[in-house]
Amino acid sequence: MVFFAFLPLGVFSQNIPELKDFNQIRLSYNEKGMLILGGWAVGNMVWGGIAASQTSGQTKAFHQMNMYWNSVNLLIAGFGYWQAMKESPGTDFWATMDAQQSIEKILLFNAALDIAYIAGGLYLKERGLRVNKDQFIGFGKSIILQGAFLLTFDAVMYSFHHVHAKELPKIVNNFSLGPTGFMVTIPLSGTTNQ
Repeated sequence: MVFFAFLPLGVFSQNIPELKDFNQIRLSYNEKGMLILGGWAVGNMVWGGIAASQTSGQTKAFHQMNMYWNSVNLLIAGFGYWQAMKESPGTDFWATMDAQQSIEKILLFNAALDIAYIAGGLYLKERGLRVNKDQFIGFGKSIILQGAFLLTFDAVMYSFHHVHAKELPKIVNNFSLGPTGFMVTIPLSGTTNQ
């Protein structure tokens, strides 16, 4: 036990070439997702800018909030796309597991935030109705729309990543980890040879 306590964790890291393709698909999902989010953001900013200048009251507030909200979405999409582009698809098993679990956790956390956004938008809209304030109503409607889009976006992204994660056991099924390295199992005629 003392011997294993002083071994660096790198001794147990395993490079599996098949993981490069797995990781490339994960990164491709992230890139495409950020392009979709960026497209949504740009579209809302352009539409909101034009419509806010031609309307008033609730509708103007709705379009203004769409512009504000999506300026943040555009920054997030740009940063996310840059992150996905700069990351290279590795072959390390533990790094792959960590990256896969991280993206799924982030998407689930974002989905919870999206529900909070929708609830906040409903509250703002209701408050605007009670105090007869068009800006609150318009902002609330916009936040509901943006939260609903983001919830749908995060749910779809999570579905893609979660289904993709099910490929991981198939890739590593024929590899076993040990203190002296790893072994590859090659099935031959229904038997297993190592």
